[in-house]
Amino acid sequence: MHIFVLGTGMIGTTVVAELAKYAGAETITAVDINQSSIDKCLAIADNPRVIGKVAELATEEDIAEVLKGADLAIGCLPHSLSIAAIKAAISSNCHLVDLVGSRFTEKIAMHTQAQQAGVLIVPGCGVAPGITNFLAAQGIDLLDEAKEAVLSCGGIPRYPDPPLGYQVVYRLESLLGLYTKPATTIQGGEIVEMAPLSGLEKVTFPDPVGLCETVITDAHSTAFMLLGKVENLVERTVRYPGHWEKMRVLSELGFLDENLVSIQDITVTPKLFAEKILASKMLGHSIEDVTVLRVEVSGVKQNIAKKHTWEMIDLYDNVRKITSMAKTTAIPAMLIAQWIASKKITETGVIPIESLIIRERFQPFLAELANLGIEIEYKEEVFD
Repeated sequence: MHIFVLGTGMIGTTVVAELAKYAGAETITAVDINQSSIDKCLAIADNPRVIGKVAELATEEDIAEVLKGADLAIGCLPHSLSIAAIKAAISSNCHLVDLVGSRFTEKIAMHTQAQQAGVLIVPGCGVAPGITNFLAAQGIDLLDEAKEAVLSCGGIPRYPDPPLGYQVVYRLESLLGLYTKPATTIQGGEIVEMAPLSGLEKVTFPDPVGLCETVITDAHSTAFMLLGKVENLVERTVRYPGHWEKMRVLSELGFLDENLVSIQDITVTPKLFAEKILASKMLGHSIEDVTVLRVEVSGVKQNIAKKHTWEMIDLYDNVRKITSMAKTTAIPAMLIAQWIASKKITETGVIPIESLIIRERFQPFLAELANLGIEIEYKEEVFD
């Protein structure tokens, strides 16, 4: 099988390196606009089955041209190119595993087209969205009546620096999108949009993390796919204490707005200006990071109140020399691609991971994640 990886940034390079260990991939083509990025990716993968290709990836037509002859692709592109990548994959009769989970209603509208093309499109296939989604779906499935699902996740520095206590672990553009987009949730069995940066709560994780704070952020596909199966569902993003308050002040002052403003003879959005300024404030003095995840699903099983909890505290990978965020985002996507290639997954259409990795596939997928260094602990609580 010929597999293409679109984008060779930090996560794309990790996907390529891990995929190169998989015997079922006859050829892996790493695609990027920058030769230097491809060269670095090939050096890290260090496998003769991996080849590089310099190409534009700016439009649907660009991506479709790249995907000629591809059996399967993994999209590691900016959010703005996700829809174009899906359309290109469908027109090229190519399966696609996409890291991006936003604009889900537009993506699911292409379900029939993907089925007719005989391909599977898996959107939002990383850590969050991704791992959190199928954990929530499994928890709900284990109950007769699901009352509440809380999906908490965040990539945070191992050694936080002031003033924001945060370092960028993926594209700053995507980060600020998370901070400014209304959050889709399920409240009382209905889809409800919450304001960005709302619902501040304290939460404590095991060492070395400790006390953190969360706000409600977009639940991506889970709110739509699990609607009717759970009464309340929210996704929360984790940061160290104080971070959210500072970002809320910036938002209230208009620094995250997208309306154009003129400064002398320059026209720019406040958000783009803030992105440029904040980049240097989010570098951190250490590349070591932590990815925290906790998914809690409460409800009733055979008239007994129960709560299912999955938790992950994942640290910088000193063996692979990659961030925890790169590892926990790339490996789920790489595994889904493997399962499609080996026909462990045979469905077609636009299907999010929470509808694929559930029931009989759930434990085997968790076991493979653990074998690759992503260990998720589970506990069940029973209440009188």
